[in-house]
Amino acid sequence: MSKQTEIATFAGGCFWCMVEPFDQRPGVIDISSGYTGGHVENPTYEQVCSNTTGHVEAVQITFDPEIMPYKELVETFWQQIDPTDAGGQFNDRGESYQTAIFYHTEEQKKVAEDSKKALDESDRFKMPIVTPILPAEPFYEAEEEHQDYYKKRSFHYRLYKKGSGRQDFIENNWKNPINKSDLKEKLTPIQYHVTQENGTERPFDNEYWNNTQEGIYVDIIKGNVLFSSKDQYDAGCGWPSFTKPVDPYQIEDKVDKTHGMVRTEIRSKQSDSHLGHVFEDGPQDKGGLRYCMNSAAMRFIPKEKMAEEGYSKYLYIFD
Repeated sequence: MSKQTEIATFAGGCFWCMVEPFDQRPGVIDISSGYTGGHVENPTYEQVCSNTTGHVEAVQITFDPEIMPYKELVETFWQQIDPTDAGGQFNDRGESYQTAIFYHTEEQKKVAEDSKKALDESDRFKMPIVTPILPAEPFYEAEEEHQDYYKKRSFHYRLYKKGSGRQDFIENNWKNPINKSDLKEKLTPIQYHVTQENGTERPFDNEYWNNTQEGIYVDIIKGNVLFSSKDQYDAGCGWPSFTKPVDPYQIEDKVDKTHGMVRTEIRSKQSDSHLGHVFEDGPQDKGGLRYCMNSAAMRFIPKEKMAEEGYSKYLYIFD
């Protein structure tokens, strides 16, 4: 991690839902829920919700730009919101739930404006992008009960994210469709079977189950980074196993009730590909999880080739 850190501030509606997407991402050092943009000093949650303070609910992120570029944070921000809604977000209405990007430097302003322009011209949405890009103002941390809400009250948080309409909106508007006909041409039969048909390759008879080289594992389709050899270990199961992903934002979990079992499936968020499953029998001193993945869903890039393949920013893993 470099000695240089920056601050990013985003308003995306209810701040309960704006912490999880950024939390635990590589390069993110700290994230706080709070209020900004208004005229009342040290406002309370009740005051802000009354829509009389001028404040919006927001999150402020301290990050290392060498590991997590500001541009990637902005792209993550867009993927959590409806940027065409000027009156709030989903079921939450009023000025306190309006969206905004608050820039802290001229460089951040330019990155945000360029990103907004690109999104507007992408035709992803039929309506114009209305999220304003504004100079940062004093940020007031919210009450402790609102910090890390998705961890403290995870069940209620997930109900709220679903019930508010945010989760469905994200799934319907931010998923990039995959042409399966093209994939059949691009992938080997086992790669297609695993990623697109939720298949499982044979244990002890797959490419990376006993790999000992240093490097990273990327999505076979989209190329986003999934796992690192630093977190790989021999679980004795015959498939490549890891204690954690490099970037939790790049994967998602789903309940899998097939084969008469209840398991947690792991999928790649960008390609919606099946990767494997996660179990709670991993090393206890490293969190207790075992991400049991299929080699066919990933491509391994040795450490010495990461720079030439465009993954140099991930070399910090091996420092």
